[in-house]
Amino acid sequence: MNFKIEEKKNLIILRCVSDKLDSFTSSELKTLFLHHSNNGCKNFIIDLSLAKYCDSSGLSALLVGNRIIKEKEGSLNIFGLNPMVKKIISISQLDTVFNISNNEETALKNIS
Repeated sequence: MNFKIEEKKNLIILRCVSDKLDSFTSSELKTLFLHHSNNGCKNFIIDLSLAKYCDSSGLSALLVGNRIIKEKEGSLNIFGLNPMVKKIISISQLDTVFNISNNEETALKNIS
């Protein structure tokens, strides 16, 4: 498992416990989005505090999750971006697509 799952009353927090969000971890993330959204969850928080690296497949997994959640009229919030991960998201102009928070407290407040 590359993600620790915390279930709160109206949301799921997925904590990446790997230092990479890449082709090895992205399929698990997509599966978690599908599984939990199909079981009725529509609000997700992604904790990337431990992720020091993210490639295109990691970004793709986040985009898939974002699409799934938007279709269910839910909310996805990401926090804990390492400077390198933040840079790749910014270069890809996905900082305008994702809801990014500075910390977990803010991410919890931003769940609609």
